Amino acid sequence: MAVPCVTPPPVSSTSACGALQTTGRAHKVESRPMTLTEKQRRYLRGLGHALKPVIHVGQAGASEAVIAETARALHDHELIKVRVSGLSREARDEALDSLAARTGSEMVGRIGHTALLYHRHPERPRILLPT
Repeated sequence: MAVPCVTPPPVSSTSACGALQTTGRAHKVESRPMTLTEKQRRYLRGLGHALKPVIHVGQAGASEAVIAETARALHDHELIKVRVSGLSREARDEALDSLAARTGSEMVGRIGHTALLYHRHPERPRILLPT
């Protein structure tokens, strides 16, 4: 008895205008350090403009619980907005850098107390970056 060949479902993403795009079949993505071009950063900042902060870092800074929640949010959404309040400028910089480094994400942009983090999903990327 032959086993039927099963192909993975199509991968979809949202374009800049909010329309759903089908990108074809999913492929295995190799794990490598993320380097984004300025064009890709600009595109991600445009997508992130309308986002609300999903992670709020308080006076305790980037604790283990905040890092775990950030990693989960990045896994689910790929692009998230993080808000840091109640810290001095140096502590805020350190907390955001630590958060990005410990989650393996890239800080796409930052204005004041708010930063935008991006981490490509290892199996099913939802955001298509321009080349």
